[in-house]
Parts: sequence; structure tokens; C-alpha cells
Amino acid sequence: MKRIGVFTSGGDSPGMNACLRAVVRSGIAAGLEVFGIYRGYEGMIEGDIVQFEKHHVSNIIQRGGTVLKTARSAKFMTPEGRREAHANLLKHGIEGLVCIGGDGSFRGAMTLHEEFGIKVMGCPGTIDNDLFGTDYTIGFDSAINTVVTAVDKIRDTADSHNRLFFVEVMGRDAGFIALHTGIASGAESVLIPETKTYIPELIQQLEKGWRQNKTSAIIIVAEGDDGGGAYEVAEKVKEKFNKYDTRVSVLGHIQRGGAPSAFDRVSASRMGAAAVKGLLEGRTNEMAGIINRQIVYTPFSKATKHNQEINPQLLELVEILSQ
Repeated sequence: MKRIGVFTSGGDSPGMNACLRAVVRSGIAAGLEVFGIYRGYEGMIEGDIVQFEKHHVSNIIQRGGTVLKTARSAKFMTPEGRREAHANLLKHGIEGLVCIGGDGSFRGAMTLHEEFGIKVMGCPGTIDNDLFGTDYTIGFDSAINTVVTAVDKIRDTADSHNRLFFVEVMGRDAGFIALHTGIASGAESVLIPETKTYIPELIQQLEKGWRQNKTSAIIIVAEGDDGGGAYEVAEKVKEKFNKYDTRVSVLGHIQRGGAPSAFDRVSASRMGAAAVKGLLEGRTNEMAGIINRQIVYTPFSKATKHNQEINPQLLELVEILSQ
């Protein structure tokens, strides 16, 4: 293998640039020519491919987002689009790919391998932490630190005004951000997609806190919670419990941006280098992750189908500490 390509796909996450930097520099150090593919699969189809040297990834490790950009590609979902993508890879002599992204990105990489035989390795770039085969995905630590900082500030104004705040965080299918930030910010309750939300029980908990002279309360709501999101849950609670002045705050895409944490920079660098090493060893259709501080390789088929499971001990901890 002489030439490899690297691209970022799906939603951006803090640490993607650190991973890109590691892929480029570890690839060059191993004697490879490394090509950056802009705008994910869309750029692959349009031939937006540039050979990278070390200086192309200078001064990016501290930056959020992705300098390679990312985009959705409806055309890649078609056989014609994938043929165009493969033709452009052949044009540049690219024999292997490193995909930095999440579930959908890995599925696309698997399809490329199945249809054209190109070797592909992945790095888990998503703030949701919902991929099997790694303790933490790239961007998760940065995202929860962003949320905790925001919730701490919301808590200040909530306490000043005797307010109940419902804070909605990202997590359409997974509640990892909500659960971890709920514990770290001392939230009174956490509502996530993995568990059923019972409004009467939530109201009972809030009434208990009110009787204990709690002057404010914070409820963290994952956007995919079955209760319907922060606004809908807030309305249901307000109908039956109005002792607090109720407010809703949706943090939205602020969770994706900002400089990556030191943890994410180190983890992303390790994963990027491991993905290149995997290609050189002849691996394909695998994700480079970190479990118990050690690099591990997990087949895409397992990483994408078997999402991380919520730790029930953390759910119990939220309940205990909110008393």
C-alpha cells in the first residue's frame, strides 16, 4: 500500500482535526502518500481530493469542527454515485481509506469495500458515544464539558429566581450526553431514550424537593426522550406542578463546537495512528477504538449494529444523588 485517503463524514465533533492530523503524519512517517478528501462522500464523488503534506495539518489540533468539512451525500446512496467515488479514488491511486465518523459513515465505507474491494478503517467521530468497540468516541468528552459549563450557568439563574429548568441536550437515539452531564451538574433528574419517562413520578420527585426547600431544579432531557423533548415534557409537568417558575433551554449545536478537550485530542490522535497501522497490517472494515486504555479493533458490522449500552449503575447514581 502506497497511497491512502482520509475523510470526515456525518456530524462534526471536537477532536476530528486531531484525528486527521494523526492519520496524515503517521501515514507520512510510514512512507505513505496521504490524500485529504473534502466534504466526505460528496467530495469523493466530485473529486475534491488533495494530497496532504505535514504542513497541511499544522495548527489544527486545537480547532473544533473539521477542516476537511463534512456533507450529506444523497448521490452516494446510489450505485452510480459510488462508482464515481471509486473512479476518483483510482484516479489518485488511493488503495486504502480512513473514515472519521459515526454509524452511517461506517456503513458507507463498508459498502465501498464490498463493491470495490478498497480497504477501509474507521475512527469513531461522534459526540453521542453510541458506537460499540470504544469506551469513548471522539468528541464526547468535549461535548459533555460544554454542556456542564452551560448547565452550571443556568443553575445560577435558576437558583436566583426559584426556577425549574428543563435543559435539552443532543441524543436522538442515545442518552450518554444527558446521563453524564446530569451527574456532573447535579441535575434533579435525567430523561433519556433508553428508559421510559413517567411524568407522574417526575412530578412526585419535584414535589419532594420542594418540600425539602430546594430553591431550584434542573432536569436534563435528551432530545430523543420518549416524553417528547424538553418543551413537551415541561408543558406536561407545568400542568400539574407550578410551584417553580418553569423555563426551557435547548442547547442545540453549541454542543458540537468549540476546542476539543485534552482527553479528546489524545484519544483522537491514538485512534488516527491506529487506523493507519491497521491499514498497513492489511486490516479492513474495522474501527480503531480504545477500551480500558488499550487500542482495539472492532469490525464495522459489530460497531454499527451493537450500540453502547447505558450503564444502569449511572442511572441509579443519578437517582441517589438527586435526593
